[in-house]
Amino acid sequence: MTRMLIIGPPGSGKGTQAERICVELGIVAISTGDIFRANVRGETPLGLEAKKYIDNGDFVPDSVTNRMVRDRLAQDDVTDGFLLDGYPRTTAQVDELDDILAAAGVKLDVVVQLTADDAELVKRLLGRAQETGRSDDNEAVIRHRLDLYREQTEPVVARYAERGILAKVDGLGHIDDVTTRIMDAIKGV
Repeated sequence: MTRMLIIGPPGSGKGTQAERICVELGIVAISTGDIFRANVRGETPLGLEAKKYIDNGDFVPDSVTNRMVRDRLAQDDVTDGFLLDGYPRTTAQVDELDDILAAAGVKLDVVVQLTADDAELVKRLLGRAQETGRSDDNEAVIRHRLDLYREQTEPVVARYAERGILAKVDGLGHIDDVTTRIMDAIKGV
């Protein structure tokens, strides 16, 4: 059983690697970004609220995100493990996740941080925008999201490093090579 997070800047390959890791480990992938985008497409109240923030490249407020994650982690399919992608992004969300997991009598096993340089991330995200037509992937928004990542999410990474459960992995290169590096890093924590 593995309970883990995958963290990294936008465009670092978290979603792609999350799918591969979950297949390899037999655990459930939980992507807050996918859940938000599904709600936006469905024009749900949560989606309409989230869209305002997503389109500006801002994070959805903790109150909305925390409620969504708490509900998702209460579902039966996570009892054998999970991989959270896109949460927590702030130290306040780390505290909330700690509370959620403590209430369930469990804790995180590993946090994988994918790393990549900004120039490559911007190139990847602009390419993805052309392929998928995502409104939140233009250069100004991408650079804003990278700034937010450094400002808000890097302190999250530091918290998990202090706990000794952080595995840093180079997110550049062939997808299979990155997956291999991640699986090796998970075994080392």
